[in-house]
Parts: sequence; C-alpha cells; structure tokens
Amino acid sequence: MIETRAMPIRRACRALSLSPSSYYYRPHPRDDSPVIAALNVLAEAHPREGFWLYYKRLRRDGMPWNHKRLHRVYCRLNLNLPRRGKKRLPPRVRTALEVPAGPEHVWSIDFMHDALYYGRTFRTFNVVDDFAREGLAIEVDTSIGAERVIRVLENLAAWRGLPRAIRCDNGPEFLAQRFVAWCAEHAIEIRYIQPGKPNQNAFIERYNRTFRHTVLDLYLFSDLDEVREAAHRFLIDYNERRPHDSLGDLPPVVYRRQHEVQCSTSEVCG
Repeated sequence: MIETRAMPIRRACRALSLSPSSYYYRPHPRDDSPVIAALNVLAEAHPREGFWLYYKRLRRDGMPWNHKRLHRVYCRLNLNLPRRGKKRLPPRVRTALEVPAGPEHVWSIDFMHDALYYGRTFRTFNVVDDFAREGLAIEVDTSIGAERVIRVLENLAAWRGLPRAIRCDNGPEFLAQRFVAWCAEHAIEIRYIQPGKPNQNAFIERYNRTFRHTVLDLYLFSDLDEVREAAHRFLIDYNERRPHDSLGDLPPVVYRRQHEVQCSTSEVCG
C-alpha cells in the first residue's frame, strides 16, 4: 500500500510509526547445520541422556544456542526419547530392616546382570541368609525364570531347610504366580520391598556389591563355566574366611556356628 501511493519510504514509515529498518528487513533462512551436527554427536555418544542433558553439555562447551532453538532442532531430528509406561504394582508396606534372631528366619534373594568378554549377557540369582550374611547360592545362567528360582530354593531346602520369610524386590520372577503359590504352599512369607527402595533389601545389596567388585568387575570370563567356578570360590572365601565388621570380624559360617553352640547351651534361642 505504501508503494502504490508513490510516497518516499521514510515519510511513509513516519506516517505509520514504522521503523525503516523493519521495512527493509528480509528474513534469512537460519543455518541449523552446526546445531544438527552437535546434536548428532551427542546422540551417538550418549543415546539415553535426553534433551536437557544435551543442552547443558553444549552450554558447558560454550555453544551460544538457547534451549528453544535447540529443542526445535532436537524434535525435528526425532531424538525425543520414548516414554515407557509404568507397570502398576500393588502398594508395598515399608518394613524395617531387622537382623533376624537366627538362621533360616529370613533369606534375601536378588538378581545381578553382567556379560562375557564377547558381549553375551548372563544373570546370577543370589541367596543370602540375613542372620549371618551368609551366601547360600549363586546360580549362573543366561536366563533364570521363576521355575529356576524355585528349583534353587528346593535344593537349598535339602541341606538347610526353608526360611520363615523371603525378602525380595518386585521383579517378574518374584511376582510370578508359580513362585507365590510355592511360597504359600511351604508357609513362607514373601516380604516385597517398596519399588525403587533397594536399601530395604540392604543385606543382599551389600553382598551383591562385594561379589561385583571382587569377581565380576575383576575378571573377564569366556564362558558360563568360568563364572560358575569363580562364584563357587567366592562363596567359600566369603562364608568361611572373609571377616565381617558387622559380625565382630568373624566369617559368616563361624558366626553361625557360635550361635548354634550358644543355643545348645541356653534355653532361650532365637
């Protein structure tokens, strides 16, 4: 409309209270190639970190892009991480972590994961007697389901008996109807910890940490038999030789035997 009246540009801008620089402005296509390259490098190196960690990393590296521009390019590259739906679990009542009064009162069970040197993953199923922190079993295989868990516990029952209660997390193997029914059949109470609260299963978490630091993180294994042999040696050393601060610097087996001697000479025994 300004040009059709043949008015000078500056006069027309003054009449419309428009800045001449605004009139002459022509948007230039923004070159996002540096942003794209930087995001691709981060996505390849850290595929599970997400947008805000990418933004903070780039800002720490001195990149001037603000979060709005970065997020626009981030979404255009389809780097948005899919959000997994949460599995609904029944409410768990928080229970205090108490030291049992004797062996076979409470066992703790848990899984660990690792890999052989060529990348094949495996699991270990660990069982600990909470009274003396005694490792009872470390089952090693590529897949361990509820039936395998029951078989391990039945093998332990042949020489140790069964506990009054089992403490575990909310893993699918421990929520399986077969495992729940087996525990009910043998009058074993299942004490599920609250989701996301591994400290409520602290005895076996501490045991797992020792097993990882002294075995899994220390050696490269070529096959599962090597892992089983290392786990067997670990159990012998852990139970019979390794002193424990919480047990008065006694190994678990020695501590349990002292308790059994005291029980045999006392009328009151836990």
